[in-house]
Amino acid sequence: MGRILLLLVAMPIVCGPVSYLVGLVWKKARDIFVQSAAALELLLVLSMAMGEDTAVRLDGFCGLGISFASGGFHSLMAMLTATGWLAATILSDEYFAHIKRRNRYYLFWLVTLGAAMGVFLSADLYTTFLFFEVMSFTSYVSVVQTEEEEALRAGGTYLAVAVIGGLVTLSGLFLLHFQLGTLQIDQLAQAAAQASDRTLLWVGGLLTLVGFGAKAGAFPLHIWLPTAHPAAPAPASAVLSGVITKTGIYGVAVLSTTLFLHDGSWGAMLAVIGAVTMVLGAVLALCSVDLKRTLACSSVSQIGFILVGLAMQCLLGSHNALAVDGTVLHIVNHSLIKLALFPAAGVIHLSTHSFDLNDIRGFGRNKPMLALIMGIPMLSLAGLPLLNGYVSKTLLHESIVEYIHLSGERAWAYTALEWLFLFAGGLTLAYMLKLFLCIFVERNRLPQEVLDKKWRRHGGYIAPASAAVLLTYVGVMLLLGLLPGRFMDRIAAFGRSFFQGAVPSHAVDYFSVVNLKGAAISLTIGLVVYLLVVRTLLMPKGESGRRYYRDPIPGWLNLEYGLYRPLLKFSTQVLLLAAAFVDRVGFRLLFRGLPALFLRWSRWLIDRRSRLVSALTGQEYTPRPSLEQVVDDSSFGLYDDQPQRGNGVMRSLAFGLILTGLGLVFSILFIFLHR
Repeated sequence: MGRILLLLVAMPIVCGPVSYLVGLVWKKARDIFVQSAAALELLLVLSMAMGEDTAVRLDGFCGLGISFASGGFHSLMAMLTATGWLAATILSDEYFAHIKRRNRYYLFWLVTLGAAMGVFLSADLYTTFLFFEVMSFTSYVSVVQTEEEEALRAGGTYLAVAVIGGLVTLSGLFLLHFQLGTLQIDQLAQAAAQASDRTLLWVGGLLTLVGFGAKAGAFPLHIWLPTAHPAAPAPASAVLSGVITKTGIYGVAVLSTTLFLHDGSWGAMLAVIGAVTMVLGAVLALCSVDLKRTLACSSVSQIGFILVGLAMQCLLGSHNALAVDGTVLHIVNHSLIKLALFPAAGVIHLSTHSFDLNDIRGFGRNKPMLALIMGIPMLSLAGLPLLNGYVSKTLLHESIVEYIHLSGERAWAYTALEWLFLFAGGLTLAYMLKLFLCIFVERNRLPQEVLDKKWRRHGGYIAPASAAVLLTYVGVMLLLGLLPGRFMDRIAAFGRSFFQGAVPSHAVDYFSVVNLKGAAISLTIGLVVYLLVVRTLLMPKGESGRRYYRDPIPGWLNLEYGLYRPLLKFSTQVLLLAAAFVDRVGFRLLFRGLPALFLRWSRWLIDRRSRLVSALTGQEYTPRPSLEQVVDDSSFGLYDDQPQRGNGVMRSLAFGLILTGLGLVFSILFIFLHR
């Protein structure tokens, strides 16, 4: 079984370059090879899931060694990753039929699959970090695949967040390993409980949280999601939202269930982050006029729901059964839903060549299959009863209600959290109604004959293979929602040991009056918001008297371009000024001012001594050379403001900084390889 774990990680990584070489010779064979590799990955996952739980370790790899484990939540996320990747690979065949650079895309596509599998199967945080960083860099290619200006800009944002988050996380892991002596997930809880310095533990935990939270899409580092998803191809967006964001959740879950197990302060912090993330993402999705951006902002919001579930696990302590089951199920449900919605958005784009709601308006009229493919996931995400999304949201909501009764004087704060939860759920219904009615009910401003010509595609609007994949996802959602006790409770049980969760004392009655009441409140809020906000404020009438969709959020409120980029630019300018000051003033003082002062003082002493000796011996006094002559003739290293030719760069500050940076890089590599 240990070999299967290694194969699950290594096989896709090896198949990536092979697919590139095959594609150079025969493109059809390459497509079959990539789909076969994804199918083989799923078969390996099924083989692992049916066997006994196992673990494997490679000592000495990158110094600390790497380790993998199967069973429970590891196997569940591996299954979700393999099925999602296979589905997205099949959908890619249609989406990229007329796209160039598919060899490059499939190369990094398969390597990213292996890296994501390495994250979910990792048995220690060092292994998690290594494959987490590999996945960040390889998935960057999917974001910039089209190489359009928007895609390159989005890729820059994605890469900046990944690199900064990764470096901060690495610093946190150094601190944790220094304090605890281990990064093994199954040993962290005991080591943290025995830690004497909780402050240092919190510093390491918070630093590690930055990188994982950024990849998950948590506020305030969520900025890559609304930009990367619209720029990436639809199949890539599906796995970015459905799988790759969950690698960040995996890291946050490890911290919350080991280092800060049942820690109320950590739980309260996650509750605040989760509440802001779920409401902010929902507001951004409600205001967006781009189909894929709306779905991306929706992912931000749903990540907030999951973070609230992790917070409740910490706050409820040993009574966290509802929170654990709700968190596990919402991770699964969100992945299933977005793995269906993003490819469906790609189907629309292939015909309309646009994601703008004003352009694609009415595309879905007289297309009942597409309405089913998109309508069921939309309503499920909004929490409509009898669908799978309702089950996980009900469990999360009930966990908040349960803690309200236990929180004492702080009950008002968690009552506010409950209403924010219901409000964000209502906003989910509002923006999903906005999308569904826009695409499948409203009419376009152009005449139907013009639209038919503009949107015409040979062979229909969706390929049979793509339709089969998406309908399968819809069928799974319906099955899970109609029979939650038979299927969803069993799925939740896979994650309980990983999340240190308790077994529920009794079966949950998902369709009781109390649980239906919470869903009814949220759905009512959504209907009111749609009628009073979307149909009026967000859909004003144009000059022709027809309503159109608009985004009322001004550009300066964009967190990336309104705060982060200006702040980085300002910081860069400050550092450049500091470097220039050191370059001009510091070196002048060091290599001209201090030597001149030393020489002047030395010359004065020597001159006094010579005068005294001349007076005592009667010899003639000989004046010493001038200070300028001594300085110019000396071999002392003097700094010159003028540009140097030849080897002048060897004397510059920039060259010294370059050498320092290279030294640090090789020092870190030495530590990794020889620790």
